[in-house]
Amino acid sequence: MARRFTLAEAQSLIPRVDGLLRQAIALKSEYQEAEEKVQAIAQRIALMGGVLVNREQVIDARNRRDQAGAQLKTAVEQVQEFGCVIKDLDIGLIDFPTLLRGVEVYLCWKLGEPAIAYWHGVDEGFRGRKAIDQDFLDHHGGDRAQ
Repeated sequence: MARRFTLAEAQSLIPRVDGLLRQAIALKSEYQEAEEKVQAIAQRIALMGGVLVNREQVIDARNRRDQAGAQLKTAVEQVQEFGCVIKDLDIGLIDFPTLLRGVEVYLCWKLGEPAIAYWHGVDEGFRGRKAIDQDFLDHHGGDRAQ
């Protein structure tokens, strides 16, 4: 069974999740940049029927890509180990499973937001976000979270 969070538990993880997400986004960018360089070299070779290539440049680009990919995987796994779900790495969108009136819903946080202020149903996604209001707080799983 997936972990379920109280609002306070989820909120307490935001500083750590924030840092890991920022790291993961930077690593994803670094990975993509290195991958584009590798692909550009491969395309140039294919178009020209073979060219003299700077092997060090190719090896460096591949090493940068592989290293960034491994570090990105580690950062994503660390976020997931908390029990939260990465919904969109590009914008830093994270969901924390919780209960509302006995039904699983997600506390929803986006990188840059000062606190968790929204929730949505499991099938609703980001566009279905609703503000956490008093009704939510009154019926939230709270101390029943697992």
